[in-house]
Order: sequence, then structure tokens, then C-alpha cells
Amino acid sequence: MRAIAVSTLRADPALMVVPKPEPGPGEVRVRVEYAALDRRPTDGALDGLAPQAFPLVLGADYAGRVDMIGSGDNRFRVGDHVFGRTGGPAAGAGTYCDYVCVPQDSAIALVPRGLDARIAAALPSAGMAAAQILEAVSPRGHESLLIVGAAGGVGNCLTQLAKARDVRVIAAVRGDERAPMGSLGAAATVDVTDGPAADAIRAACPDGVDALADLASATPEAFAAYAATLRPGGIALSTCGVAAGAALPGGVRGIDFRLDPSPVLLDVLAAGAADGVLRVPIEAELPLEKAPQAWAENRAGGARGRTVLVVREHGPC
Repeated sequence: MRAIAVSTLRADPALMVVPKPEPGPGEVRVRVEYAALDRRPTDGALDGLAPQAFPLVLGADYAGRVDMIGSGDNRFRVGDHVFGRTGGPAAGAGTYCDYVCVPQDSAIALVPRGLDARIAAALPSAGMAAAQILEAVSPRGHESLLIVGAAGGVGNCLTQLAKARDVRVIAAVRGDERAPMGSLGAAATVDVTDGPAADAIRAACPDGVDALADLASATPEAFAAYAATLRPGGIALSTCGVAAGAALPGGVRGIDFRLDPSPVLLDVLAAGAADGVLRVPIEAELPLEKAPQAWAENRAGGARGRTVLVVREHGPC
């Protein structure tokens, strides 16, 4: 089968031919139709996580149809239209390929009627992360939430989910990313490239921000600069693992976020997307073979919204 894979850690992704996987007990094999492009680079990210077998297929989010069932009990049937998030390359279950095998009790769910498969493929990681971040920072109605990196997939979903709870969202974005944030529910938008962002944030929330969800800052110093806008008792969350090393203001609690995928949460998010309550903006739709180029552009910061890869098998593999 075709796959976008790396031959070693830190290698550039390339289109390869790899063996078609066979489902084990309790697994399903999915013929992938769409896969969402992961914005995170592979450089060093997988070191030490698990024994690796190369080539390593990339990707985690997908939508497709079950084409084979492993032995034992299973909640799915051949032909079911499904979507979900695998363990990704570290688990040997990348999704930039024609087929992927996943445990039937993992983060996989049926695509509900009315939900486009492209949207389903782009929803799992971003949607689940947004929902769990919102629970972690626990803002109540009328409180404020500063989202740094709000223009990305997680930020888009988080803005909408927070707005639905009547939380006042301050979206920190870069330049031309400002335009769509109001339509997604942001009460105020701050351009981090236009002077000191902290000054603009304090102007929007003179009494201090109640919670911070930082989806972008890669250093403790950058994270701490945003956390300085929080009021005492506020919560500062990082998705980049820098909260533990940051010098936070007194009374501010830091959290390093880790995603906990759940099939139940997938069902809830998919229902919201199918009903139009949760929008998942798709910036581009590309054939599988264009993934290496798109990956390089993402690493260089040239992408904005979600990019979906059209996989669908073409001929025998």
C-alpha cells in the first residue's frame, strides 16, 4: 500500500510502498479515505517513546470505512463509516496511508449521518484537545479565557466551545489570522505581531484574565509573559510542555496538557459538528502524494487552517 513515511527519525517524509497491515484480535482495519495533516514536525519528537520499526508511517487523525475485522468480539462491522485518532507513528499506527489497523476500543467512532468525511477526519485531535483543555482550565460563564495560537485547529474548536459556555474569549493570533476569530466567537482579538501583546490583553481585561490556554509558546519565557496577564488564582495551561519550567506569577497555577483520547468524546464532538454547532474550517484538500510538500510548509509556518489529505486507494497496492 502507499504511505507517507520516514526512513529514520528526523528524515524528510516521502511517499513509499509498505506492507498492508492485518488486523489482530479486537482490531479493525480501516481503508482510509481522508487524513488530517499533523502540524507538528517529527524532528526528535518520537525519541525514546517506543521501539521504532522503520519506515514509520506518519499521521494520527483519519476517516474511512472498516474493510476487515480481527478475531474476537467487535463493536464494528465491515462497511461502517468511521473516524478517529490512532496512537500515531509512535504506536506504529500512522494514517497517511491506504489502510490502518486500530483497536476497536480505542478512539474510533461511527461518522454520524450528515457529517462530511473531510470534517470527520479533521476533528479528532483538535476537537478532543479543545474539549479537554476547556475542562482543565474550568472557566465559568462570563469569565475570560486567553487563547494563544487561537487561529489553529485546536484554537478554532476551543474558541467555539468556550463561547458556547458563555466564556469571554480573547484570541491571541498573528496578523491576518484576526479576521475569522470574531465569527467563531472571540470577544476580542489581539495581534501578537503588533506591539507588546500583554498591553493589548490588559486593555481587553483590565482586571486580569481568568485562564490561559497557550497553544503556541515553545519556551517557558514566552509562556510566562502571557501568564503575567492572569489574575491571582488563575490557571495557565500549555500544550507545549513548558508550564512546569515557567516562572509564573504568585497565585497562578500552571498545567502541562496531555491529550486523553476517548471514543465517547468523539461521539459528542461529531454530533456537534453534524448539527453545525461546531465548525472545523478546512484550509486545503490535497492528494496523499502532496503530503511531504504540505508538511514542509507547515513546519515553515506557512499554513493557517486544517489541511486534509485525500487518501482513497487508487488501484491495487
